[in-house]
Amino acid sequence: MNARLETTTPQTLALTADQSIGQIAVQLPGATAIFRRLKLDFCCGGQISLQQATQDKGLDVEAVMTELRSLQRPQALPAVADPAALIDHILTRYHDVHRNQLPELIRMARRVQAVHRDNPDVPVGLAEHLENMEEELNAHMLKEETVLFPALKSGGSPFVGQPIAMMRSEHVDHGAQLDKLMQLCHDATPPAGACNTWRALYAGIAQLNEDLINHIHLENNVLFAQFETPQVADAGCGSTGCACS
Repeated sequence: MNARLETTTPQTLALTADQSIGQIAVQLPGATAIFRRLKLDFCCGGQISLQQATQDKGLDVEAVMTELRSLQRPQALPAVADPAALIDHILTRYHDVHRNQLPELIRMARRVQAVHRDNPDVPVGLAEHLENMEEELNAHMLKEETVLFPALKSGGSPFVGQPIAMMRSEHVDHGAQLDKLMQLCHDATPPAGACNTWRALYAGIAQLNEDLINHIHLENNVLFAQFETPQVADAGCGSTGCACS
């Protein structure tokens, strides 16, 4: 699995009120949670425009569009020579985002598995795998937030190599989990005739995959390398299931 560097030019969906809510749900991961909260039917009723859907519900279309635009996440990196700024970027761009991504993906996976259980293409076990990923990733991020990142922000110490090595090892596990995730959902490729919920689920999984790869790359190859000896940094994070090779 190959990591991709973050880019300075964000790729964003050009949102308009004339787009169908089904199209937005599929193209903008995270939009389904907003539509569900506002009781906007993006699945069976997803063919109508956002303008019409909000009007029918008595909602302010501009307010909804503002909320949807907040899901479009910039990719620009802070100065990599400033570990504190880099850590803050990781926390907001990745830790917060993963915590928002996974519950909605789990909900949609359960829905797809239940509604389409007789479809031979249904991703059996997907919701359970996402739940395991959420549990392990949350535990991992908490360790970084409470132990490692404060130590790095304070300048590091001769003993910081041990928690870094532990995080690198767990990154290998996350890479293996991503490999299994993409196998379960056929590389996030929905089957012909998939409903909008199924398509939105796979679009969200594709984003999670890209986000987590970039997240691991940024920590392993940019942040951690500033606090390790060259020999340790060159060692990477292992060979099996590596997410940053």
